[in-house]
Amino acid sequence: MSRTDVRKTYKLYIGGAFPRSESGRTYLVNDASGRLLANAAKASRKDARDAVVAARKAFGGWSGRTAYNRGQVVYRVAEVLESRRAQFEAELAAGGSSGAEARAEVDAAIDRLLWYAGWSDKIAQVDGSANPVAGPYFNLSSPEPAGVVAVIAPASALLGLVSVVAPLIAVGNTCVVIASEVMPLVAITFAEVLATSDVPGGVVNILTGEVAEIAPWLASHMDVNGLDLTGVTDADLARDLEVAAADNLKLVRRAGVENLDDSPALDRMTRFMEIKTVWHPMGR
Repeated sequence: MSRTDVRKTYKLYIGGAFPRSESGRTYLVNDASGRLLANAAKASRKDARDAVVAARKAFGGWSGRTAYNRGQVVYRVAEVLESRRAQFEAELAAGGSSGAEARAEVDAAIDRLLWYAGWSDKIAQVDGSANPVAGPYFNLSSPEPAGVVAVIAPASALLGLVSVVAPLIAVGNTCVVIASEVMPLVAITFAEVLATSDVPGGVVNILTGEVAEIAPWLASHMDVNGLDLTGVTDADLARDLEVAAADNLKLVRRAGVENLDDSPALDRMTRFMEIKTVWHPMGR
């Protein structure tokens, strides 16, 4: 008996669920040869606001976990990604990568997740300190997550996404990510990995659509604490987003040429952390 294949619907990922865009809009995603792959949801400013609400709601619980536990969760993401590598390799190949390139990108993404998972409970020892003071007290400075971070992901469909998301959540931030506009399908498949990897709903929220439409609303949002412009290639748009981010003094990672194939670096973790200094009196 013949049957009709069930075609996958690529929706948004907000608050641990996969809703359609509030606007009801979609846009065409083609493969490297121009053949239609799927319709992706085209997020609106209302979807962006819903994602920020979900990220803020999740922040308290996620940042309150021990750094070791967050590292375990990020490690679990790598495990699930490893088990689904064939699907990711196929989707990357559909986007124009060769078989070898697709395998190498999946390998690099898994390795990057493991790297940041390992650093999650060690970064405080690098970025924190016990400060010398003159008096009957001691003084400790320790890094804490900034809060909700809006991210424009780079064009590298999987490795780029992992490179911007993993360091943020490893240190306790939550995030709203605008996926690669031309290759959004891999991002939503990665959201399925997150949803089955013990990552609480709302810690990572992924939107697909036009960067120029969604990003200004996130840059000017008063409940967003940081803005990562890694994936912005338009200099005028990057400037406008930085200006909007200044309204509530967001932490900003500026746009620029960055080779994500290079080894991961700690500055992606520390850029969206703030230092808290506490004074403790010494008892007699």
